[in-house]
Amino acid sequence: MEDTGMINGTPVRQESRKLWQYLASISACMLVVGIGTALAWTSPVLPQLYLKDSFMVLSREEGSWVGSLLPLGAIVGALPAGAMADKLGRKKSLLLLAVPFLISWTMILLARIVCLLYDGRFIVGIAVGAGCVLVPTYVSEISEVSTRGTLGAMFQLFLTVGIFLAFVLGSALCYTLFAGFCALVIITFLATFYWMPESPVWLVGKGRKREAKEALSKLRGDAYDPTQELNEMQTEADESAGRKASLRDMLKSPVHRKAMLASFAMMVFQQASGINAVIFFTVEIFQAAGSSMKPELSSILVAFVQLVMSGVAALIVDRAGRKPLLMISTGVMSVSLILLGYYFKVRHYGGDTGSIGWLPLVSLVVFMVFFSIGLGPIPWMLMGELFSAETKAVASSLAVTLNWFMVFVVTKLFQPLSDMLGSHVTFWIFAAIMAGATAFTYFLVPETKGKTYPEIQAMLLGNGRKTKTLA
Repeated sequence: MEDTGMINGTPVRQESRKLWQYLASISACMLVVGIGTALAWTSPVLPQLYLKDSFMVLSREEGSWVGSLLPLGAIVGALPAGAMADKLGRKKSLLLLAVPFLISWTMILLARIVCLLYDGRFIVGIAVGAGCVLVPTYVSEISEVSTRGTLGAMFQLFLTVGIFLAFVLGSALCYTLFAGFCALVIITFLATFYWMPESPVWLVGKGRKREAKEALSKLRGDAYDPTQELNEMQTEADESAGRKASLRDMLKSPVHRKAMLASFAMMVFQQASGINAVIFFTVEIFQAAGSSMKPELSSILVAFVQLVMSGVAALIVDRAGRKPLLMISTGVMSVSLILLGYYFKVRHYGGDTGSIGWLPLVSLVVFMVFFSIGLGPIPWMLMGELFSAETKAVASSLAVTLNWFMVFVVTKLFQPLSDMLGSHVTFWIFAAIMAGATAFTYFLVPETKGKTYPEIQAMLLGNGRKTKTLA
């Protein structure tokens, strides 16, 4: 339950049961596993479709579009997702996303011409973009302050589960069975999430207080008295009632401007790190590097490391804080990208790489480790923490749209930039951006660990002295 941010003492919090908060978050994040499989699907599949004896032979340009159409669809899906969640509810909106997911996997399953692949990837992108708005919103609204960091980190954790499964099963299964497995993930989400409670925050906002009380009783346990928490939700709902937040209105408010700057910038930095270019083209990066390890095995190892470290992030984010993890994450990622660029520079100029054949794998593993503990999960958490109830739908949709626009730009430009400038220069560009992200975090990202929204709002409004007091 949220406290009141008192400086000379804090209210005593009730003991609540956490089981259903975890169950509901895990169930919602089964959709995120589906997002991960959709994202990473291209990495094991495209190299197979480039082979001359494939049942459907693609050119490199066609493969580039198969990879890039998902983020384009995600841009389209993210924009209306917040409004849909406000109108229909978080739960119903999430359940409806199963429809485009299943349509797209059916199209991909049956595809024998590239146009059907294009359509399927664009449609799954729409569902992916909307899911990236709706899942963090739902999880943040069912969570207590004490569990918000851990549950918020589940988004990135389950995303990496999907990516890891895609790398492993994509290399072991045929095209048809792999697509069928991806569809099965979405069916599993439907079968579990149907039984989960609606967001009590949304229910209170719609005047359905009795249903909100029932949802809180389920999420916090029968022994928990939800009265105070319901009253806090009602107060926030009353304050935001009748206020339709628009981007123009948000830009007029100093608090919302600072929140948007921090949230939107971290979304840009997350993708400008080159993370999705690495995920989409992992196998091809190792093929180009001439690594001593089989490319498919290397990509599975990288994905496994990312999965393990995303689990670690979920455990430490409420202890270490958002800001320190972001700075450590981006700083080390910059160094690992410099080293990766160095390997490709030696290779580009015909140098002997025999003694440093291990460097691409080590660099990418380090890159994934530190992405997973900071820049991976925390921008999604900030999106849920920095905005008030009346601005969350607009801000989240814009943040996710910006994120997927950057996915498209980076994914589409990665190969042309590598061809034009060399892979080494491309990775060094990503490294420079990560160094900039470290400085940006130090100066402009607020620490939200363990803070309620009123405390975060006071931080964004106040001067440095007041911020230290609240922290």
